[in-house]
Amino acid sequence: MSSKEKKSVTILTESQLSSRAFKDEAYEFYKELRKSQPLYPLSLGALGKGWLISRYDDAIHLLKNEKLKKNYENVFTAKEKRPALLKNEETLTKHMLNSDPPDHNRLRTLVQKAFTHRMILQLEDKIQHIADSLLDKVQPNKFMNLVDDYAFPLPIIVISEMLGIPLEDRQKFRVWSQAIIDFSDAPERLQENDHLLGEFVEYLESLVRKKRREPAGDLISALIQAESGGTQLSTEELYSMIMLLIVAGHETTVNLITNMTYALMCHHDQLEKLRQQPDLMNSAIEEALRFHSPVELTTIRWTAEPFILHGQEIKRKDVIIISLASANRDEKIFPNADIFDIERKNNRHIAFGHGNHFCLGAQLARLEAKIAISTLLRRCPNIQLKGEKKQMKWKGNFLMRALEELPISF
Repeated sequence: MSSKEKKSVTILTESQLSSRAFKDEAYEFYKELRKSQPLYPLSLGALGKGWLISRYDDAIHLLKNEKLKKNYENVFTAKEKRPALLKNEETLTKHMLNSDPPDHNRLRTLVQKAFTHRMILQLEDKIQHIADSLLDKVQPNKFMNLVDDYAFPLPIIVISEMLGIPLEDRQKFRVWSQAIIDFSDAPERLQENDHLLGEFVEYLESLVRKKRREPAGDLISALIQAESGGTQLSTEELYSMIMLLIVAGHETTVNLITNMTYALMCHHDQLEKLRQQPDLMNSAIEEALRFHSPVELTTIRWTAEPFILHGQEIKRKDVIIISLASANRDEKIFPNADIFDIERKNNRHIAFGHGNHFCLGAQLARLEAKIAISTLLRRCPNIQLKGEKKQMKWKGNFLMRALEELPISF
């Protein structure tokens, strides 16, 4: 094998990480990485050289490492700044997921009061009503695609009402969300995604104009008022924050509800145990988060200062990507890590991240999943896969672990 061929074998590309084939084999691949190559080289196109992290302890360390930055402006000089891949990139990236302290603290403070324990609990009756209404529509058919008919509409309705955006626009959000989380740098995909993001920006501009004229008691109105205070939110930060809340407010929860249902139906003993002991629901949700983590790979972190990891120098400007899915199956942390066990003890998974960027909506996602799964099992006691397990397909997507569909009968 030539040196050129060796390189193509040993360095993963963004397109490979995003492929369906990779998703199908990812857990076995991660297992090998944790054993022998916990720091794995990546080639990320315009983003440059990167490293994939697969072990839990490394993930915990790096998710809190101040040498890693989410905002590339804190790493690159003006001359080194890479050109934007998308025309609307700057307008939609000034949010807290791409920021570092103190900006991150400022942005997070503006929205975290909407996600307090008290505020989330006030949504319980509303979420229950949404779950029942969705099942009312499909129950006479004794069949549904869980993704389209239940797992997607439930969280998008919840976050739409929190933000104060028209419910009839929810299908648009689905298309725009996919464009945002699609990391492909293929020219044709870039062009398509740029067009979709342009539509999203136009939508946000129109929405914000309306909220300025007619403010209400919703989260977008609150963010606009914060922006109009003078120094708290720029226009780009406002649009970016709304975008982040729309995408993060439903995308991960869709995957949590879908992946948990899928795991239960693939492990009938655990499904039956949960039916017999509904008080295990909270533990079952944590295990589902660990077993099929909704976010498979973190968004990128840039190396601001070089450091050594596993004998390898991580250079300034290198990209670090952490596999939450791999860390959550690390055998050194989770005994029998490949076993789905809803009674697992000391489940220290990091499905919602760790450190400053721990998911703000974690509690809401847990509540939505608890109500969604409990209601589904109560109202549809004979739930089963429609088709064979091998027919279920994971989406080709860089960030997420998401099923294309989940047909079920009951």
